[in-house]
Amino acid sequence: MPTASPSSATMDPERDDAAGQTPSFSPLYQQIKALLMRDLQNGVWGPGDAIPAETELAARFRVSQGTVRKAVDELAGEHLLVRRQGKGTFVATHAEARTQYRFLRLMPDQGAPAQLQRRLLDCRRMRAPAEVARLLQLADGEPGVQVRRLLLAGSRPVVLDELWLPGSLFKGLTAERMAGWRGPMYRLFESEFSVRMIRAEEKIRAVAASADEAALLELPEGVPLLSVERLSYTYGDRPVELRRGLYDTAVHHYRNELN
Repeated sequence: MPTASPSSATMDPERDDAAGQTPSFSPLYQQIKALLMRDLQNGVWGPGDAIPAETELAARFRVSQGTVRKAVDELAGEHLLVRRQGKGTFVATHAEARTQYRFLRLMPDQGAPAQLQRRLLDCRRMRAPAEVARLLQLADGEPGVQVRRLLLAGSRPVVLDELWLPGSLFKGLTAERMAGWRGPMYRLFESEFSVRMIRAEEKIRAVAASADEAALLELPEGVPLLSVERLSYTYGDRPVELRRGLYDTAVHHYRNELN
């Protein structure tokens, strides 16, 4: 099949603007990737759904199957799609076991990683501090949702988390709803609020535990902690979560893979 440019019905100017690209100046597979991203953002395929076969997508966009495959490969490399041998390609979901530790990188020094237990401290709707509002791009007067929790390895607290979320996207998020949820938190956001975290930026530094922080983590005041500030984004590069975590690394470490 020839690698002709996608038809005007497929690559209309409105779609190009939404993708943030000009077709004349981007590789063909990037144009297809932008169209697939738009469909993901608009919910054409939800988390866990199978996307059409590459042959079907190639026919729809009037490009070669190889061009589609390259676009799909990039989306899979960015953890937006998942290939399953013999089954097809699916929209990635935070419910999958392989994504459990994609954003949480605290690993035990000894043994295999285990599911950390959660202890919710509070969840409340309130005015966000100015810096939080700026980072989350909150509209004037828009409240934020603050969530504070502990993550425990066995009975030992190892992470103190403070999360801020845009109030407009998380209407109905309450302490009761969070306390009753049994899966990963990002799966709750994905399934109940249609907010999917697709990438994050982090700042990591060493800090000394304050008296309140030390009490919650059951540590001496002033003990060194690893501070991880993460700003997570959904489709369209929209910031949707600011998380500030304090990690006790006495018997754990922060693990990252560089590819």
